[in-house]
Amino acid sequence: MIFKLPLNEATEALNKWVGRARRCRIASFVKLQKSILKHRTAILASIEHSLSNGHVESMNTKIRLITHIAFGFKTPDTLIALAMLNLGGHKPVLPGRV
Repeated sequence: MIFKLPLNEATEALNKWVGRARRCRIASFVKLQKSILKHRTAILASIEHSLSNGHVESMNTKIRLITHIAFGFKTPDTLIALAMLNLGGHKPVLPGRV
């Protein structure tokens, strides 16, 4: 939710949440707020510039899946071809299809 807010509102909301989590007796929240404080500048930069590594993580997951599909093929060229077809943006025209 915080990543959808403008930077100044996100900063205020993050500070409020960290303050509440710091006083909380739930160990998971205390640990999370310490991690958030450690990476606070990167989190705020991500909000300010609307950047995320979600696209890269998605590509990595797809490549991992393609690698599992390619087990048993004789050469790595097949894996590369599958990756290029799925992720490279190349859409060859298949025979009999429009």
